[in-house]
Amino acid sequence: MLTLHRVRGVRLVPDGEPAAGHAVLVDGGRIAAIGPYEELLAAHEDQARVREWDGVLTPGRAEPDGAALLEAVYHPDPREAGELGSEPIGGDALAALDMTEARWGASARRGLQRLLALGTTALTGPFTRPAVRTAVQRSGLAEVPGGRPRALTVGGAADFAVFSEDGSCLVTVLAGRLVHRRR
Repeated sequence: MLTLHRVRGVRLVPDGEPAAGHAVLVDGGRIAAIGPYEELLAAHEDQARVREWDGVLTPGRAEPDGAALLEAVYHPDPREAGELGSEPIGGDALAALDMTEARWGASARRGLQRLLALGTTALTGPFTRPAVRTAVQRSGLAEVPGGRPRALTVGGAADFAVFSEDGSCLVTVLAGRLVHRRR
């Protein structure tokens, strides 16, 4: 199934200028085409589902402190909010918790959801805790040295985010799958 992502503009590299009126065509987990929306629509209108986002499509954010955010802090379960609050816990408060491998894995999954909601498409490791490493691998986030996301290229992975004018993340897509959508 082809998906055509119509946006205000497409930024091929994180710091580049957005090309206004452009769109991205995704086929499975790969980028099939990047170009003017009207041209892509005319060429694929019978086969493509169109998604419209009011923002700029970019390679997404790279999180250079991925390991620290997932292995050095605990992301509380919502059921623990009364006792622990909802913000990540580190330091002495973390040391006081009974952190099993299963609890680290659940914490990492919640931390990854927070990162996806910020438009993160790449992060750095290494991840030394097995449950955290497994959570990262299953998330679909690219683990890249130096925390730089890949540029958007035809034939490349369909990993990107769409940001609104105020800089908030509207959508995060990994391997062509919508993994976060702002409510």
